Amino acid sequence: MRMLTEQHIDDLALGAAVLGTGGGGDPYIGRLLAIEAIRKFGPVKLLTLDEIGDDELVVPAAMMGAPTVMVEKIPNGREIVAAFKALAGYLGQPIAAVMSIEAGGLNSIMPISVAAEMGLPLIDCDGMGRAFPEIQMVTHTIFGVSATPMTMADEKGNTVLINTIDNHWTERFSRSITVDMGGSALIALYAATGKQLKELAVRGTMTYAEEIGKTVRLARQQEANPVEAVRRITGGFQAFKGKVVDLQRRTVGGFARGEAHLDGLDEYNGSKMIIHFQNEHLVAMRDEKYVVTVPDLITVLDVDTGEPITTEGLRYGFRIVVIGIPCDSRWRTQKGLELVGPRYFGYDVDYIPVEQRLG
Repeated sequence: MRMLTEQHIDDLALGAAVLGTGGGGDPYIGRLLAIEAIRKFGPVKLLTLDEIGDDELVVPAAMMGAPTVMVEKIPNGREIVAAFKALAGYLGQPIAAVMSIEAGGLNSIMPISVAAEMGLPLIDCDGMGRAFPEIQMVTHTIFGVSATPMTMADEKGNTVLINTIDNHWTERFSRSITVDMGGSALIALYAATGKQLKELAVRGTMTYAEEIGKTVRLARQQEANPVEAVRRITGGFQAFKGKVVDLQRRTVGGFARGEAHLDGLDEYNGSKMIIHFQNEHLVAMRDEKYVVTVPDLITVLDVDTGEPITTEGLRYGFRIVVIGIPCDSRWRTQKGLELVGPRYFGYDVDYIPVEQRLG
């Protein structure tokens, strides 16, 4: 056990944005909410999975919707606590801890606000090891844990409780409600016991994100190459270096969908890349050949600063480096690829690990 203080948040938010593969919400917003909560309610205990009892209940808290909407529809911090309290009231048993459902920019940090205000510890784990766009795309689903009961809340004070027959129906219903709530909502779901999480969760996510952020910060301070620092600590591979020359982005059905077109720079001069995204980056094609696909991570970094760039933050003229990072091994199983492989998203290509494509 250790305490998360205001000093840890910057590194954690930066590293979470690297793992978020362009999605998971704006880390700057999550950082502000977490810092405000810690200043008001005090530091948050960060526990390892082994420090939580087998019978104790852990609930993730997160944002759902299109990250592009969050740029203008910023949460005030009360919505997520309202969703969490609504689920706790329905479950009728004490919740022992909070966790992050994904390693995304905002969604890695959002649970800290809940933990601080509710006086609960945060568990050092998540359900993806990265960010994915749909509710059912978590290791909980692989291991048969239900997403529901699930609660949703908006900035107007509305709360909704959902119970569904499976996690795909949870995605379908909650996505429709998210659109009605203005394109984004705050949610609590996937209640699981400590015993279940010890089997299914991706361990050490929060600490890993913090280490990535710290690595980038130190590289900047030492005038080293922050992009190379990210590549080394994540075990990633450089897939491209280029300039954004065209960007198509639209909000459809509660998702930010689109593609970014890049012209190569330096050693990639004369080459082109297209990155397709649905909240998160899904596939990267260089000169019409796939070089990285889900479930591996496609992370976009600023050439000079190593700053991770979200799908809503990407702009024409940005000079970027694209890094492919190996995913958690569970996503490479048959069940994992059925949930999050490239064919699920409509791409006519078999998954090949990034280290085989680029190594």
